[in-house]
Amino acid sequence: MSKLNQLKKMTTIVSDTGEFEEIKKYHPTDATTNPSLILAAADMSEYHYLVEDGIQYGKKMGKNPKEELTLITDKIFVNFGLEILKIVPGRVSTEVDARLSFDIEGSVNKARTLIALYEKEGIARDRILIKLASTWEGIKAAEQLEKEGIHCNMTLLFSLCQAIGCAEAKATLISPFVGRILDWYKKAEGKDSYPPAEDPGVKSVTSIYNYYKHMGYKTVIMGASFRNSDEILELAGCDLLTIAPKFLEELSKTDGPVPRKLDPQVAKAMKVEKIEMDEKAFRWMLCEDAMALEKLHEGIRTFAKDLVKLEKKIQASVK
Repeated sequence: MSKLNQLKKMTTIVSDTGEFEEIKKYHPTDATTNPSLILAAADMSEYHYLVEDGIQYGKKMGKNPKEELTLITDKIFVNFGLEILKIVPGRVSTEVDARLSFDIEGSVNKARTLIALYEKEGIARDRILIKLASTWEGIKAAEQLEKEGIHCNMTLLFSLCQAIGCAEAKATLISPFVGRILDWYKKAEGKDSYPPAEDPGVKSVTSIYNYYKHMGYKTVIMGASFRNSDEILELAGCDLLTIAPKFLEELSKTDGPVPRKLDPQVAKAMKVEKIEMDEKAFRWMLCEDAMALEKLHEGIRTFAKDLVKLEKKIQASVK
């Protein structure tokens, strides 16, 4: 049995791409997208019809150029999600504009808009995860949205304080970014690599997993942003793992044992001290964690930059 099929027995596999043909190959349960993935897919000729449909929608519904552009972008994101939902049996994650990462009301309103677009196409909200950056404001937005039955995927998560804040807000899912944590430590410590079990990203997700399972939180954990397949295998047993096509292919073509590394029963038996989390504690713990603070803001800037690139492509097409 391939490593991928063994992994599927203990972890829900999620495809991390906006490309439909790649999703079809590996039969994941769910799929995630973000502005960077949508930007890359939108450049491909086979997906131009989704972009064109978004443009026509925005031009028809928009009252001015600014509103038109916003409507076009929202519709393009939803169009990709709609096509993905034809392939996966589970859910698709669609991201809120990263420029709203410090805006509770703006994030909530954008999430409602995206959900309304999906529902207009006959898709129930339980098949959608709204992705929000794990800022304090993003967490507060998620808390409100979850009360409305809009489920949230908390992204750009790099630290335990972010994870605790999301769980206390009753967010559906968190996406700790394993590979980006590794990137930071390699640069900071001048190392080329780490043994798989000592990978800083793996250790971070392991600590979050053990804390969650010990405390009995309902929020589930989806490891994300991998740099190599060893990171993925070191997190075997995690609730979900969102994996890029190149690693899905590698794991599907490789045999060998895949032992379970994360286990809720083991976590339950651990001695774990509860951390009380409010806004002051959150901001201080995040401030003290240079890696998490830097990678959170860098990730927000990157997603915002790619969204701006997509908007510029749209504006050029509309003209």
